Amino acid sequence: MKRLYGLIGFPLSHSFSKRYFTEKFVRENLTECSYELFPLEGIKLLPELLHRHPDLHGSNVTIPYKQAVLPYLDELDPDAQKVGAVNTVVIDRKSRLVGYNTDVIGFRQSLVQARSIHHRALVLGSGGASKAVTFVLDEMHIPYTLVSRQEGDMRLTYSDINKDMISSCDLIINTTPLGMYPEVDTYPPIPYHFITEKHLLYDLVYNPPQTLFMIKGKAHGAGVQNGLEMLYLQAEAAWALWNPDNH
Repeated sequence: MKRLYGLIGFPLSHSFSKRYFTEKFVRENLTECSYELFPLEGIKLLPELLHRHPDLHGSNVTIPYKQAVLPYLDELDPDAQKVGAVNTVVIDRKSRLVGYNTDVIGFRQSLVQARSIHHRALVLGSGGASKAVTFVLDEMHIPYTLVSRQEGDMRLTYSDINKDMISSCDLIINTTPLGMYPEVDTYPPIPYHFITEKHLLYDLVYNPPQTLFMIKGKAHGAGVQNGLEMLYLQAEAAWALWNPDNH
């Protein structure tokens, strides 16, 4: 029996997910499985997509629908409920949509592997990916400051970032799509000249493998990491949710 999986978002030209899962299916001889990209111009098109693909067993969710998908779900995993964002949907045997957040798993594991001690983090962006990141930082007892284009409760704007803030935050995490293919010439507008070798710049973007955010950090001696390892870790966590009998 054919088992279809896929990725929901818009646009999807940046994504490596289809390649990752297609190679996995070939490697593991999962001939009944396939993975497709489903670019939806609006989340309101989701019910129509599900109707068109009754063999869809699960999906990943990416920008800009990690929060917008919530009203379409029948159930939320407790962690996803706390995060307030979903990046993995399981379609169960009763055709119910159950939302999870495997970004949390991917980010947590990759951050632990990247560096063991962080004093304070600067989190750039306030969307669905940011919510997974701050959930993990709270779990790990790493204090953080949120930065967004628009001022709001408990968050600053980019113009508020000064030397003292950069100096006190040795972990800077980009959760925005700035720098992501095809907009590779964009980057978060922070004062990079205050960055030192004590910093780690972690970019959730993985395409291209080196973003301008990372290049500018490296120029000042900082350690850098892209989001590719997080992508692989969250993808495997999603696969385990889609196929619990095999894990």
